[in-house]
This record gives sequence, structure tokens and C-alpha cells, in this order.
Amino acid sequence: MSFLDHLEELRWLLVRSTVAILIGGIVAFIFSGFIFDHIIFAPKSGNFITYRFFCDLANKYDLDKSFCVTDIPFDLINRDMEGQINTDIWTSITAGFIGVFPYILYQIWKFISPALYDRERKLAVWFIISTSILFFLGVLFGYYLILPLSINFLANYHLSDLVENNIDIGSYISMVKTTVIACGLVFEMPIIIYFLAKVGLVTASFLRKYRRYAYVLMLIIAAVVTPPDVISQTIVTIPLVILYEASILIAARMNKQKTEEANG
Repeated sequence: MSFLDHLEELRWLLVRSTVAILIGGIVAFIFSGFIFDHIIFAPKSGNFITYRFFCDLANKYDLDKSFCVTDIPFDLINRDMEGQINTDIWTSITAGFIGVFPYILYQIWKFISPALYDRERKLAVWFIISTSILFFLGVLFGYYLILPLSINFLANYHLSDLVENNIDIGSYISMVKTTVIACGLVFEMPIIIYFLAKVGLVTASFLRKYRRYAYVLMLIIAAVVTPPDVISQTIVTIPLVILYEASILIAARMNKQKTEEANG
């Protein structure tokens, strides 16, 4: 294919992906009442499953009862005339993107497959399924762990009793969207490492060498987004460590495969 043919294929990839996101967004917009009341605003309730889980742990192991969240002390407000409709539309589009993510992966695979070997093209189903699973696991991880812990911590952080928390709905929704999508993309680490190792940009020895620094970074992230206690920080850190170790194994396998191919 010529360069212009590649650009044409890329254009259609973007067109089909955009149409899919819009269709997903329309479906989400139809059910926006349920999405906002029962999903997006759910972590604002002290009865959210994550808070109840930590409270049960605190009661079972006689830990600090601050784990038992009964109230999230802030109110949501809207300050712009078109704020609520804009929030509804853009949140629906974000939900549409999350919902059609496997289809977008399929379009990406169709675009890059001509540059792959025949045996690599046969991995299409594995690539789409594994990448989608990791992404959705990351979204769930962000929604059920990172987001509620962050909301609880920030809502209870006070500079002074004279300051009340009246949070703009745009700020709250932005935090929700950023957290779940960022976590979804972070969980793609093994897939990203696979391709980086395949082209020789990352090696298993490099990842092992900087393992301790990566662990420190993970602990810092966990400390920032969780309350100051060991249990919640550990629960957040463990999945990140597993992802990093899985990435090392994937890189090692790819390095070994490249060495075998180079030796004939």
C-alpha cells in the first residue's frame, strides 16, 4: 500500500471509531438517568459497596473505625446555564467510548495487521479479548477502589471550618472520567510492554533493574489516592505490582523469541 492508501485506511479507522463512539454515546444518553444516579453519583453515598467493604474489614480486625464512612460532606452544584446538558452529553460520549472499546481495538488491529506476519495475524482474537479485559478491569479498579477512596479523602480534607465544600458538578464528573479511563489505560501495561519489547525498545533486564523504583512510585500513588493506612494502600498497590511483574514476564518471553529468531 502507498502512503496515501495508508492515510485513507487511517481516515476510515477514525470515522468508524467515531461513529461507534457516537452510537454508544446515544445509547448511554438514553439511560443517562440510571448512569448518573446509580453509577456516577454512587461513590458519593456512604452506603457505597467500597465503604461497606472497608468498614466490614475494620470491624472484623478491630481497626480504625474511620474506615466506616457514613457521610461524604460535600454538595454538588451547577453554576452554568448549559452546565447540566453539557455534562450529560460529554459523560454519555465517555460512556460510549468505554462501551465500544473492543470495537475500536478491532479497527486498530485491522489497520496494523498488514504489517504483521501471518502467525501474528492469527492472534487477533487473543489481542482484542485480552486488551479489552485488561481495560475493563482497570475501569472497575478505578471505579471501585481509586475513585471512592479519593472522593472520601478529598471530601474530608479541610483547610478550615469556615470553608464549605460545594463542588461544581463539572469538577466531580471530570474526576470520575479521568480516574476510570486512566486506570483502564494503566492496566494496558502488559500489552504496551509486549509491543515495546517486540520492537526492542524495552527488555526484561531493564524492567528488573528499575523494579524498586517502580514499586516506590506505586506506593507513592497508593499513598496519594488512599487514606493514610497500610491496608487500603496495600489493596491499591497489589494489582499494580501484579501488572508490572506480568510485564516483566512478557518482555522476557519476547526477548527470548527475538534472540531465537536472530540465531536462526
